[in-house]
Amino acid sequence: MLRRNVKPKVYKDPTTTDDDSDEPSGCPVSEEEPEEWLPEVKEKTKGRGRLKKDEAAEKKPAVKRAAKPKEPKPKAVRKPRAPRATKVKKAVDKKKEDEKNEGIVPQVESLHEVRVKEERQSFSMDQAFSISTATTGVLLGEEPSSSKPTSMVKKEEPEDDFTFDEPAQKKQKTITAPQGRPIKLKSGNSLGDELQMTWDLIKVLAEKSGVQEWVCSNIVNLLRDENTIPFIVRYRKELINHMDADAVRDVQLVLEELCSVAKKSQSITQTLKKEGVLTSELEKALQNCRSADDLDHVYAPYKKGSKLTKARRAKQLGLEAAALALLHSPQTLDLHSWIKPNTEGLSTLEEVSTGVEQILADMIAKDGETLTYVRSLCDRSNVTIQSTVSKTALKEQQQTDQKSKPKDISKFSLYSEFSCNIQRIQHHQTLAINRGENLKILSVKVNIPDWVKTDFCRWCVSVRWRPQGFARPELMKILNAAVEDSYKRLIMPLLCRGYRTKLTTSAEKESIAMFVRNLRQRLLMCPVRGRVILGVDPGYRHGCKLAILSPTSQILHTDVVYLHGSGRNREADKLRHLMLEYSCQTVVIGNGTACRETEAFFADLIKNGFFRPLDVSYCITSEAGASIYSVSPEAVKEMPDLDPNLRSAVSIGRRVQDPLAELVKIAPKHIGIGTYQHDVSQSLLKAALDGVVQECVSFVGVDINICSETLMRHVAGLNAGRARSIVEWREKNGPFLNREQLKLVKGLGPKSFQQCAGFVRINPESIRSYGSGGSADSTAAEKPAAKKSKAKTSSSISNQPNPLDQTCIHPESYGIAMRFLSQIGGSLDQLGSAELRQQVESSVRRSGLEALAQYLNTSPETLQLIVDGLTQPPGFDIRQDFEQADFKQGIVSMGDLHEGMVLTGRVENTALFGAFVDIGVGRSGLIPKRYITLEKLPVDKRRRSLALGPGERVEVRVMDVDLQRNRICLDLIRVLR
Repeated sequence: MLRRNVKPKVYKDPTTTDDDSDEPSGCPVSEEEPEEWLPEVKEKTKGRGRLKKDEAAEKKPAVKRAAKPKEPKPKAVRKPRAPRATKVKKAVDKKKEDEKNEGIVPQVESLHEVRVKEERQSFSMDQAFSISTATTGVLLGEEPSSSKPTSMVKKEEPEDDFTFDEPAQKKQKTITAPQGRPIKLKSGNSLGDELQMTWDLIKVLAEKSGVQEWVCSNIVNLLRDENTIPFIVRYRKELINHMDADAVRDVQLVLEELCSVAKKSQSITQTLKKEGVLTSELEKALQNCRSADDLDHVYAPYKKGSKLTKARRAKQLGLEAAALALLHSPQTLDLHSWIKPNTEGLSTLEEVSTGVEQILADMIAKDGETLTYVRSLCDRSNVTIQSTVSKTALKEQQQTDQKSKPKDISKFSLYSEFSCNIQRIQHHQTLAINRGENLKILSVKVNIPDWVKTDFCRWCVSVRWRPQGFARPELMKILNAAVEDSYKRLIMPLLCRGYRTKLTTSAEKESIAMFVRNLRQRLLMCPVRGRVILGVDPGYRHGCKLAILSPTSQILHTDVVYLHGSGRNREADKLRHLMLEYSCQTVVIGNGTACRETEAFFADLIKNGFFRPLDVSYCITSEAGASIYSVSPEAVKEMPDLDPNLRSAVSIGRRVQDPLAELVKIAPKHIGIGTYQHDVSQSLLKAALDGVVQECVSFVGVDINICSETLMRHVAGLNAGRARSIVEWREKNGPFLNREQLKLVKGLGPKSFQQCAGFVRINPESIRSYGSGGSADSTAAEKPAAKKSKAKTSSSISNQPNPLDQTCIHPESYGIAMRFLSQIGGSLDQLGSAELRQQVESSVRRSGLEALAQYLNTSPETLQLIVDGLTQPPGFDIRQDFEQADFKQGIVSMGDLHEGMVLTGRVENTALFGAFVDIGVGRSGLIPKRYITLEKLPVDKRRRSLALGPGERVEVRVMDVDLQRNRICLDLIRVLR
């Protein structure tokens, strides 16, 4: 008995150290043979087998317990059990399970709560879409753990058949599994097979991204099936281990990079094959490459247009055999026999020796083991990056008579004599050095210690490339020279390029991540609803442009006033008349030219009670991109009769009323977020920012009957063409009465409907605002259907409104939602009411989320989403928990600041070196990165690199005020909530 008790511990330790979260502490495990704990989690091929064993353990507990005392050896681990339970008894087992479940639900106890290990945390959509703790109590305390997750990714029916109301298909049984247990998504041909590389795509993807292999496999399959990231993150949580959108996007980028390397490798292989220089060794070397740098290193000697390398010239002279002989049988090598007096390159002994040396140097530089060893030496050494002012810049500065403007070297004074270890250099320093080098102001190099070369040469000669036999001194001299030449001419430049590429890639990635966080927080700022707003675009000579907007963002009045001239009193009376006429109490001022003077003008009028009886307040907002938008085709189409300057005032006002709807009209890079936007890869930056816009628009949701075409095109599953078709259908047939009518839109197929349906809202108020009855819509809806294919006839599509269309619940889960409502005794009429919320809470508290999900034949993640959709109040907006614009009635100046003064402010922008905070003095102060420490941050923000983003309110202390340079240094005290 003692021996049996020891054995399971030996099997358990190696498997649980890497992935402790895969087994819950309170999970009942059948006392079966210890091989159940063998490292099956690591191998993707054994994941399903393990799940099937768990099922078998539940269904036949008596058999397994009886088998235990019989044999201590792992005989009972026979693999045939898994196949036995697959096909023959699948239907019977499912039937038994359903019969059990019917009697269990009323009295089932809550299952053990299991916490999910979060992969990353930036903007958690789980938190945004869950009901607040104050209203749900126990409901949010239950973290759903997967019982019967349902994979609906490939549920799409042939052609245009939409069947989302039926119960979910492709159930994967993980009854005893906690959240994050591998759930394999069935797929057809493997992408790894198509790439034709020697490495395994999923393993390399997991290694590069730091994500588990089973998650990587599911993400690859989901993306291949044309699923969008917002859809995956919200409706396929169980398949991606509850990763957020940023984490999934990172995996997608690594996947695209690997696929690009594989395609480039195949292209190079075909090119070399046509040229007749492809060998089996070269083909294998190309297929082993995992990065673009590796490919360039292998392919460089064979590129068209490049000079024939020294090694290839020597090989063409036939000296490769002599080089191999020096390594394998040096005692038989006679270099004199290779001399050919009339042949260039072979005419003297010195030329022959040089040719052999060059071939050996090339062999050493392309040997994998040699490169691995020299990289290991560098990892243990102090490799530094150094920048100095370039000779070109110094020369241009000295030539004062030159007509062209000399380069401003002072901007890079910090990097004129800069040196830093590559492990400790900051991301913003890397980007600044790269920019200086591109401008030819800085000269940059990587320094590798000399002892690395010494150790490397010794190892090559005495270990890796040691001749197999006695080599005469003249031959050893050739070998030593080859090793030194290889290191200096080939290996060291390769290492330096690798370090520069790695630093630049890492810096670009972090800079883009900063852009992404800033943009997300800017887009998700809480809208200011129900107010008439005066938008002001300040100016001096051309006046301040005004736009008065209704609570629904309609333009009520536009005008121009000159507040900074001699007739300011007359203009003040004009302002008061307009604000009283339209009952406007909120002023939004753009932060551009003359902002400070305009703010002072309004603050003085408010202080003197000039606008009484109105209680007027104002705020400052960023006008970045407003001028670009004002002359864009979208603005011309939306406001054709307005002057571009007045369009800017309209845009400034709308940015406070609904930031998301207004800012999506502007290219993300023009919104004024982040830094170094011109120093990073523009394609990666555009893809990341476009993805964030799509994510924000989708998770907030759009009212399909009133949203603009510009906003609609950013919904997941839609594009410019489909958005245009939806608007045309809406103009021709009236408002959409339910989500199902989207199927009648031209160009919107089953996949597009699946991706966008959950993010589209049908609000009854917007339907009523059209003033058209249901009968008119039903007849109009049949007209376009007649021109469409048979699958798109309107006969199968209801024209009745569905209350669930107001929620975040996907149409594929409507059937489950209705069964859940009938089980708790609720109805759709109670949607969002306190009564229904109490019924849902009591049901979840009594039975547990897992058990309810198991009974309803769905996953806990889907059920949690249904619970959120049913209990959220009508018109729920995830942005209501985010920060809103700060409104004030007075100002302070920069001269009022002094060291040690404590103020509150709002983060305006963040960079890789710190955060800029608006403290209301007309100039943003900087919190350097060194002052943003973990103990000053909330717990939920300690995982991010800088942790702060635009819109967050902070309490700061003034550290230094430099009036001459207009700079304010701040220290972070805490983040305000």
